[in-house]
Amino acid sequence: MNRKNVLIVLAAISFLSACKGETNKMKEFDTNEKAVFAQARKEMIDAQIKRRGVKDERVLEAMFKVERHKFVPQTAQTLAYDDYPLPIGEGQTISQPYIVALMTELLQLKGNEKVLEIGTGSGYQAAILAELAKEVYTIEILESLAINAEKILRELNYGNVTVKCGDGYLGWKEHAPFDGIIVTCAPPYIPQPLIEQLAEGGRMVIPVGVYYQELKLLKKINGKIKTTDIIPVRFVPMTRENDKE
Repeated sequence: MNRKNVLIVLAAISFLSACKGETNKMKEFDTNEKAVFAQARKEMIDAQIKRRGVKDERVLEAMFKVERHKFVPQTAQTLAYDDYPLPIGEGQTISQPYIVALMTELLQLKGNEKVLEIGTGSGYQAAILAELAKEVYTIEILESLAINAEKILRELNYGNVTVKCGDGYLGWKEHAPFDGIIVTCAPPYIPQPLIEQLAEGGRMVIPVGVYYQELKLLKKINGKIKTTDIIPVRFVPMTRENDKE
């Protein structure tokens, strides 16, 4: 091998070594980042969720497994596990972690249910539900949010979630009845289509009200609805198709 070829080989080896070094640094950074976020999720569960009384182990496991920071804008990722809602664009928010856990626990999911979510938003609540139920159908009225949420859920391999852009007030009649319905925006009153699409023995969790909102749990027993008030809450209002005009 002549001198020129030797120099080319040495340069190539040096370049590959440098690339390998950068790759190792990136892998180390990714590992450290994952560890930091995992610790933040553990602290979120211990300090915010368990301490306020959420006990369902399956819910707690889902809250730990789903990486909440992947559902918020990159500029807000360091705040993803803090004890408050965060803006996600279009005037919408991702709910406080405790509220997500509480509403999910109220559904009492065992694993074989079909669940409807109204208000996809970031897609985070849908991902939590996907860990706990067989099928999840979620409706978002704002197209940009629906597209983004579907993209994230697909990237995270949640194949049991179906996203639709539409008016959540009307529910999703084609896939009814639902064993569970969860509403993450507040209508002034409980939409009748959602009551009709709730299966016998099913549960609906929904914030209701305008200035004063109450989180309500509805159960359908022998065709009749039993309603229980849970806690006062503050959600973005439910938007209808005609509200967008």
